[in-house]
Amino acid sequence: MDALPSLFARLGDQLTQLFDAKLSLLRIELKEEVATYLRGTGMIVAGAVVVLIGFALLNVAIAFLVSMIFESVRISQAARYALGFVITAGLYLVVGAIVILKAKNRMAKQGIVPPKTATELERDKEWLKEQA
Repeated sequence: MDALPSLFARLGDQLTQLFDAKLSLLRIELKEEVATYLRGTGMIVAGAVVVLIGFALLNVAIAFLVSMIFESVRISQAARYALGFVITAGLYLVVGAIVILKAKNRMAKQGIVPPKTATELERDKEWLKEQA
């Protein structure tokens, strides 16, 4: 008769240890996931800063270039500068969108569910079904 309470006590201890191990695995995976998302966000911010600086500098350079190209055309200096800024804006909007989409796709591939923990929980679920 003493064997049955002893078995239940051991089962309780083992279930507690299993639960603790699963929680530890979940904590580790969540830390890794957060770090990955933070790196991705940092890349997006860094890409945006670079795009903005390049956008500002190249806008001025292209404005002067376009103004020189269209010097023989009879349009005002202001219209030549405007044309340069429009061309530059289109170019940098495309480049910036590509950088942001690449970083977003990397983050989307990462997924939100910790794969190791999900696999372990699925195995435990199957094991419990077999035991019932």
